[in-house]
Amino acid sequence: MKFSDSHLLPAGLERSLRFYVTNPSPCPYLPDRKERKAFTNLAIPEADALHNVLSQSGFRRSQSIAYRPACARCNACKSVRVATREYDISRGDRRVVARNARLVRRPVAAQATREQFRLLKTYVTTRHDNGGMSDMSFRDYAAMVGASPVQSLIFEYRDGPEPDAPLVAAAITDVLRDGLSMVYTFFDPAKASQSLGHYLILDHIRHAHDLGLPHLYLGYWVKGSPKMDYKRRYKPLEVLDGDRWRPLRDDD
Repeated sequence: MKFSDSHLLPAGLERSLRFYVTNPSPCPYLPDRKERKAFTNLAIPEADALHNVLSQSGFRRSQSIAYRPACARCNACKSVRVATREYDISRGDRRVVARNARLVRRPVAAQATREQFRLLKTYVTTRHDNGGMSDMSFRDYAAMVGASPVQSLIFEYRDGPEPDAPLVAAAITDVLRDGLSMVYTFFDPAKASQSLGHYLILDHIRHAHDLGLPHLYLGYWVKGSPKMDYKRRYKPLEVLDGDRWRPLRDDD
């Protein structure tokens, strides 16, 4: 595979990379389709440099691997990112921010805690009971969080400034050269009226902007998939089209 930013890799690394392709499996986004993924190992000394280049080329991280859709006859999965410097917060966004004004964001090391795991289990049981994480154990969660070979952390959101205030939400987030990448988020489903999922994205947009980072990576947008359509609301949204990023158009 060739990458537009391959010149940023340490000398010789691109030639030594090995990519693999998974067997076809049911697509989680579009009915009656199969998905395959190309993936490579990130657990190398140059992990951060490789992760930055692969993210620019539409890869996502899962534990210690980077993957990208590689379906034979489908190109529906599009990598998307928010342009944080141009994001124009709406009146509705401001209402969501106001509803969550009590929440305090704290960055912590990417290490699993029992408190996080309890919140995750409540979230998964309520929102994704039939998903692949429904039978996750604490050991599985610790492996998911602790296996990152790149610069990553967990943003904990607590209901108040006290260190032992209730944990309401958490976001596993990677730090890239040009932005933040939201790997996985979970929150207290009992507080659904606070639009916590939307708030976490808004807060990451704001935080990336404050850090001087121009992008927030949101993973994949899939046209025709209702569960992915919410990402269109974060405008200006950029989509990876071939080997270049461009604004996502209304007619896409």
